[in-house]
Amino acid sequence: MSEEKFNLNVFDEEIESCCNITKTGFFRNGKCESSKEDIGLHTVCAVVTNEFLNFSKEQGNDLITPAPQYNFPGLKDGDKWCLCSLRWLEAYNEGVAPPILLKSTNKLVLNHIDIEILKNFAIDLS
Repeated sequence: MSEEKFNLNVFDEEIESCCNITKTGFFRNGKCESSKEDIGLHTVCAVVTNEFLNFSKEQGNDLITPAPQYNFPGLKDGDKWCLCSLRWLEAYNEGVAPPILLKSTNKLVLNHIDIEILKNFAIDLS
């Protein structure tokens, strides 16, 4: 039996790819898709900044250091990555939230973060 995927973006459209260079997302398919098994809700497509990466490391989630055993090269400023929605919100509350791509951000994030806040950080709105 296949696991149900939640794969619409905040606009109720098919979610766009976040990053294909470094496979991101809960399913490691480049998209911020989610499922009932995705406890961390890897749903926000962000363009990470050094400020955010250092904040995340201070919180106990080191996204900078490569982990070859997980085929993870480590992230650097400007990389795209599917962040956990509550970590992004935590960074927002601390003033270090990175910019996001709304067309690649899962609509499940709206259960935790207001769309107007997200729009203020969106870099893919015309």
